[in-house]
Amino acid sequence: MSPQPAVIADGLVKHYKTVKAIDGVSLEVPEGTVLGVLGPNGAGKTTTVRVLTTLIRPDAGHAFVAGADVIKQPQEVRRRIGVSGQYAAVDEYLTGYENLEMVGRLYHLPRREAKARARELLRQFRLEDAADRPAKGYSGGMRRRLDLAGALVARPPVIFLDEPTTGLDPRSRGDMWEVIADLVSGGTSVLLTTQYLEEADRLADDIVVVDHGTVIAHGTADQLKDEVGGERLEVTVADGARLDDARRLLERVGHGDADITEHTRRVSVAVRAGTRSLIEGVRLLDEAGVEVKDIGIRRPTLDDAFLALTGHRAEDDEQEAAS
Repeated sequence: MSPQPAVIADGLVKHYKTVKAIDGVSLEVPEGTVLGVLGPNGAGKTTTVRVLTTLIRPDAGHAFVAGADVIKQPQEVRRRIGVSGQYAAVDEYLTGYENLEMVGRLYHLPRREAKARARELLRQFRLEDAADRPAKGYSGGMRRRLDLAGALVARPPVIFLDEPTTGLDPRSRGDMWEVIADLVSGGTSVLLTTQYLEEADRLADDIVVVDHGTVIAHGTADQLKDEVGGERLEVTVADGARLDDARRLLERVGHGDADITEHTRRVSVAVRAGTRSLIEGVRLLDEAGVEVKDIGIRRPTLDDAFLALTGHRAEDDEQEAAS
């Protein structure tokens, strides 16, 4: 018999007056894996996390986390989970060590164990040098690492990460990715909501896409990319006046109509033969005297899949969130 998933949500519904925050969300997180939850701002990602972490009660549906019923056993769920959100929930007037020790005591760990666990996590998250400094002097990345460390004090089997790297610089984001990957390799199950498609591509074993409160797609990153279509041959020409010539030539190599983006002087067409199509395209363009600035085969990205599923790119949400 296969083990029960770490998280099961079945038909979750949560309405606020006339607003359907989530409207029948169903998902599963197998043990020891990462489920990435993607979607536009306001799609229902955070509301789903709040239901699963017992912060709000659903209007309908059922959910189990680490074997406990979210509705009937909220206290038991809270004992089995860790949560890290978009904003680091640390006391800035306490030191890093004091923050973690306090969390341990709140989980009713014996004082000696709480102190030892705090020191262990500070080492794990490379915060030893700042352990005895007030958290108000920490950088954003350090605060975020401290917040995640706090979520791990009680060694929960399930972690909920609600956009944990929003606002971090690329280096701090990469550090967090390493930490999350280490957690999963140790058997922790993770539900991760994120605005960064690269993050989902890098960390998630499975992905669900949520829009208007419902799950509109589910699969691995590769499966979602494949839904968009196969490879495309892309060419940037030197002279915009030759765009039509390039389009006509590339349509002989590919299948279907070629797309033209005039302001970037780019032409792209779906191809089936990959490298062979690239070689043939270069030959045809050279024979016709069409000067090329750039040419290559491009596979669909997760952002392409997001665009196809939701009608706009995830970067639009990132920019909106930043503003």
